[in-house]
Amino acid sequence: MYNAEEIKKGSLPGIAIRGLAPFPNTDVRTEVGRSVSKTALLEAERNHDSYVLLLVQKDPNIEEPSQENMLTYGVVAKIGIKIKLPNGNFKVKFDPIVRAEIESFDESSENYFLVNFETRPPKQGDVDEEVALVRMIVKQVMDNAQSILQNPKQSIETVQSGISSDKLADKLANNLKIQENSKFKYIETESIEERLNYLLQDIEKERHMSEIEEKINRTVKKNIDENQREYYLREKLRAIQEELGDKAKKESEIEKLRQQIQDKGMPKHIEEKALYELSRYETLPSSSGESGVIRTYLDFLIELPWNETTEDENDIKKAEANLEKTHYGLEKVKERIMEYLAVKLLTGKNPQTILCLVGPPGVGKTSLAQSIATSLNRKFVKQSLGGIKDESEIRGHRRTYLGALPGRILQGMKKAKVTNPLFLLDEIDKLGSDYKGDPNSAMLEVLDPEQNANFSDHYLEDTYDLSQVLFITTANYLGNIPGPLRDRMEIIELSSYTEIEKYNIAKKHLMEKQMETHGLEKDKLTIDDDAVMRMVREYTREAGVRQLDRLFGTIVRKAIKKILGDKLKHVHVKADDLKEYLGKPKFTNHMADKEPQIGVATGLAYTQFGGDTLAVEVAYYKGNGKLSLTGQLGDVMKESAEAALSYIKANHNKYNIDKDVFDNTNVHIHVPEGAIPKDGPSAGITIGIALISALTQQKVNPKIGMTGEITLRGRVLPIGGLKEKAIAAHRSGIERIVIPKENERDIEDIPEEVREKLTIDQVENIDEVAKIALVQS
Repeated sequence: MYNAEEIKKGSLPGIAIRGLAPFPNTDVRTEVGRSVSKTALLEAERNHDSYVLLLVQKDPNIEEPSQENMLTYGVVAKIGIKIKLPNGNFKVKFDPIVRAEIESFDESSENYFLVNFETRPPKQGDVDEEVALVRMIVKQVMDNAQSILQNPKQSIETVQSGISSDKLADKLANNLKIQENSKFKYIETESIEERLNYLLQDIEKERHMSEIEEKINRTVKKNIDENQREYYLREKLRAIQEELGDKAKKESEIEKLRQQIQDKGMPKHIEEKALYELSRYETLPSSSGESGVIRTYLDFLIELPWNETTEDENDIKKAEANLEKTHYGLEKVKERIMEYLAVKLLTGKNPQTILCLVGPPGVGKTSLAQSIATSLNRKFVKQSLGGIKDESEIRGHRRTYLGALPGRILQGMKKAKVTNPLFLLDEIDKLGSDYKGDPNSAMLEVLDPEQNANFSDHYLEDTYDLSQVLFITTANYLGNIPGPLRDRMEIIELSSYTEIEKYNIAKKHLMEKQMETHGLEKDKLTIDDDAVMRMVREYTREAGVRQLDRLFGTIVRKAIKKILGDKLKHVHVKADDLKEYLGKPKFTNHMADKEPQIGVATGLAYTQFGGDTLAVEVAYYKGNGKLSLTGQLGDVMKESAEAALSYIKANHNKYNIDKDVFDNTNVHIHVPEGAIPKDGPSAGITIGIALISALTQQKVNPKIGMTGEITLRGRVLPIGGLKEKAIAAHRSGIERIVIPKENERDIEDIPEEVREKLTIDQVENIDEVAKIALVQS
């Protein structure tokens, strides 16, 4: 549509670029964050074949630029690559094509700049003069590339590749070591000859400045050479002290420490502080208590990583395969880690991401963090925060105190030995506080990407850069984390494992892990699939898989005993053998009734251990209109029962119920297993159907399970935990489930093998539920 050879009028969305000058024949990589620019970006993709006009902002400090703040020339470019960042901005690579003179700004567009322009192809001048200028420029570049250009190697390759004078002028101007606003003249100049002249002038100016800097450096070096005299005298003094046998050992130790400090590559202000402390240490007698404190501090500074890093895994597929190998499911977490790696590969920078994995105990939060570290090829370091109440545990103690230590954050960095580890802060919801301070407040600085580049530790007495660290935190309950701290983290929830997920984890991970731990070869023990599923259903009732892991350990140990005691070559464990290995089952699952009953409806419940079915029983007898609720029901569930009864009273004619029944009888609603507390609004329609069944003497189909909150108008409101409830219904022999219409979006979360076996009805009011669930006589 646009090219560098012809003059063409056009109208395109404009994106204001600040802090850099875009040139044709180069590529421009920048972050697009202002709303007006993001709107223009989307408009260009939608209606302009991804073409934009790159506008040059004169003053980069202006946040909302106007037309007056733009150069009269811009560059037509095409969007090459666009990636959305976690903060909502876009990282974009533009491919500039041709200069363009701005004619006007279209006032019809309010949300972005729509610019009318005319392209300005390069103007060829006197060929001989251009050739002479190119030769002079090439000579200057070959002789002074290091001092005048930002990417000398790349620029020399460009010069040697034999490109046109137009491309040469643009590429070298882009790489010149001059202020960006000094490059604006190259954008506004169409003539190749003029641009080459500008280039020669700027190169000569930079070369001259470089010579002045070199002269200054020689003067500084001369002063440094004079300092060598002091060093020589010190060496002589050390030799004399060795002859005298006085302080010889300590002097040698000091020189070793000085060399380690200078070789460590610390930031200049840290190195100066370390050398100052070393000079204090040198003057103190070894018997002094302060001497030991300073020595410990210097050792800590030397052991702390300042520039050491590990190289991240660059193969996204390989990193993804490593995660799949160690953990089953958890797709959202894996996808987020792959996004992190993709952004890092594109930008070459560490994305400022703090992840918080929230879920019940045993779902694999800590082990997942270890797997992420392995997948990214990062060092893994962990600090458990459970029970910490003292702020100094995070920030460290001041060195004035006896036995002072750095905080847990810097202790972890010292252990990692690199500046870019994966740092796991385990159990962040278990932090406490007392009169010694609030560690939650100290964590605000650690987990804030805007602040942790200058993390302050009391022991270090200076700032430390944590910006390269990938922090991952874990928690069981999000409500225990203070709001400001929670706001700094990206929350990823890990729900309880379903039976199918537990089964797959057991088959793919737990069995092999326990056999390897106990030294049993894989071909010596076989456990049937039915046995594994029965272990999940009848021997465990947990959100994670820790108890299941222990059960496999028990089976493996007993199998080893059999192999050694009975001289067996192989042990085969079937479902019927579990009683011998693990004892009698500890849990039972509710199964659906076979025959329809009056006043009994089957609900679907969600617990922290997964889904379950819940029978709701209703009976009524002569009385004075009293409602009784039993089964250890919570306040919300009691209110749901009252709402269901009130709806039926208000609509008694619809169901052919005599209104006098409500005044002359008592209604009793009971939910079995009374020792177990129950709460939540999702049993509303189940209670309603059980009431209608009892009062109309119509039977309820036992093969239908239902879940949904009921309102006084009979509307059915959405609920949570649909996946777990559907799995529980399938396990209990239920063939059909009734769910709120608004939960249609959650159906895709139900495992495919369960969806295929269940008929799923979506309803908006309880009348629809009654038509489905009640057996018509």
